[in-house]
Amino acid sequence: MPKDADQPGSGGDKESKEERTQDASDQTVRKRVRANTPSPHRGNTPQASPPRFVSVEELMETAKGVTNMALAHEIMVNKAFQVKPAELPEGSLERRVKEIMHKAFWDCLETQLNEDPPTYDHAIKLLAEIKETLMSFLLPGHGRLRTRIDEVLDLPLIQQQAENKALDIGQLAHFVVGMMGSLCAPCRDEDIHKLREITQMVPLLKAIFSILDLMKMDMANFALSSIRPHLLQQSAEYERNKFQEFLEKQPNALDYTEKWLEDTVRRLREADGSAAASSDSSSLLALNVHNQAYLRLLRWDHASVPFPETVLMDQVRFQEMQQEAERLVLLSSVLLIVYTTTGEAISGLPGLMDTLKSSINAMLVDMHTPSFSAEEALATIGERLCIELSQRLSQHGYSPFPTDRQSVLKGQISAAVQPDNTVRKLMESRVQTYLLASLESSQHKTPPPLPGGLAPVSRELRELAVRFGRLVNFNKLVFSPFYQKILQDVLAVGESAGTET
Repeated sequence: MPKDADQPGSGGDKESKEERTQDASDQTVRKRVRANTPSPHRGNTPQASPPRFVSVEELMETAKGVTNMALAHEIMVNKAFQVKPAELPEGSLERRVKEIMHKAFWDCLETQLNEDPPTYDHAIKLLAEIKETLMSFLLPGHGRLRTRIDEVLDLPLIQQQAENKALDIGQLAHFVVGMMGSLCAPCRDEDIHKLREITQMVPLLKAIFSILDLMKMDMANFALSSIRPHLLQQSAEYERNKFQEFLEKQPNALDYTEKWLEDTVRRLREADGSAAASSDSSSLLALNVHNQAYLRLLRWDHASVPFPETVLMDQVRFQEMQQEAERLVLLSSVLLIVYTTTGEAISGLPGLMDTLKSSINAMLVDMHTPSFSAEEALATIGERLCIELSQRLSQHGYSPFPTDRQSVLKGQISAAVQPDNTVRKLMESRVQTYLLASLESSQHKTPPPLPGGLAPVSRELRELAVRFGRLVNFNKLVFSPFYQKILQDVLAVGESAGTET
């Protein structure tokens, strides 16, 4: 049945959402799933299994499983996830075909209704579909409404009335609009009011179907928000089972995950000062290895290093959090430089911290865009802060900000552009320490103490830690069995190497 929009409530929008995810998943499968190809990251490690051929059917089935897994994951981790109507690209062949077919259908309907006497074949089919849609909105307790819809939209009776030229299509449309007003969400009240103002039949029916599609999305999104709190464990098990099925078809699908954990263990051993540290040392406990591995995702080289497969669906989210952490590091570094360089005179000035923070933030808003120049931004920040500090000191009766100290302040701010800058490295270490402590304390629901120098960005840092912790904890819930097996093998190899040494 042609309509102005797809039907999300009955599966159309879900299917279109899956189709869009399917494209991304197919591309991911082609790029990242190396069908039984030895990993280039594992040196002389033996292959997990001999090469075998993968049929097109198996590949399509695998891609579909990844698509479903990605959709379930998105529903769980994206609190703002909503069903939305499918929008075909402007000027695309699909859009043109759809528009032509819809126009032909509605033109045909208008021709039938304008005949003398009118023909109601198409109209009755539309009423049948409207009835089915209204029934789908009803809850078990809506017995009286169900009976009323059955009585008024009695299709055999409507057919008889049409044959006997006694059908009042306008009255039926008026009933449908009234029933939609009873069942719709409050946000659709204005749309229903506009329906009542339409007097021509074909435009009214077209508008009815358009609003019904919106009501289906409202119903689907309400259902999602209602059941999301109860889906956590089921969703984790579903994703884990789907990934296991995927792993059985693609045995090398954990290569990058293995390297991620192997590198984390190696770095922890090197930090301990012993390449062959025992597997029961505090730094190599499974929980610590996991947390350190996740923390590394916030310092990832996305341009050249492949992302671990088990967190691939959240790569964009981790990248956004990485950029937020980098912005907070630079922001807190500049503020620390200002307050250590200018002395105690400004420490008690009311509102100064918020003003300086706002000015710096405005200059760092495009920090991760290709056109951003860190050198120019920090130079401009230095100029603006010197002007602001001079004005504030004068307003509160202090001596003017000396020119030589202004030059020192500008130079130190500009120097923060270097990744190895002492202040910047210090603030980065403290931010990383706080995020790691947040992961370690997440089980106790108690936020860790804030390291020194981070008070100006405390709100943003705590929000980042909460988002980071939620994502990490859900990923652990889904993939911990895979991680445990990998870590057992990695630590066993380390013990063997230590024994031989």
